[in-house]
Amino acid sequence: MRIIPTSVHGVMDYIIAVLLIAAPWAFGFYRGGIESYLPIGVGVVILLQALLTKNETGAFKMIPMPAHIISDLAIGFLLALSPWLFFFHDYIWEPHFIVGLLIVGQAALTRMTPGTVSGKLS
Repeated sequence: MRIIPTSVHGVMDYIIAVLLIAAPWAFGFYRGGIESYLPIGVGVVILLQALLTKNETGAFKMIPMPAHIISDLAIGFLLALSPWLFFFHDYIWEPHFIVGLLIVGQAALTRMTPGTVSGKLS
């Protein structure tokens, strides 16, 4: 059951992107390795994807919403599994795992079609 409108998903993307970029410092785990750079990179990718998606909050409207959702699923699983894939789980794993699962859940619950008014994106 897809209950999240694409407009809400878009706003959530911007918030998640900023949180991920700030996470290494905000949660005190920055030490200059993959555990630090991965959330920053993922945040930048989410921000760019949000700007380029064909939905109510996208600025350039190039990426179809179904492609955005598939990308979110891949990004979420990568982030959630990254502590074990890149062997930093002994140092930090909670923010990566939790935010990764939230991204997967958000993608799974978001509608595939943006809201429209008169056939145009609102």
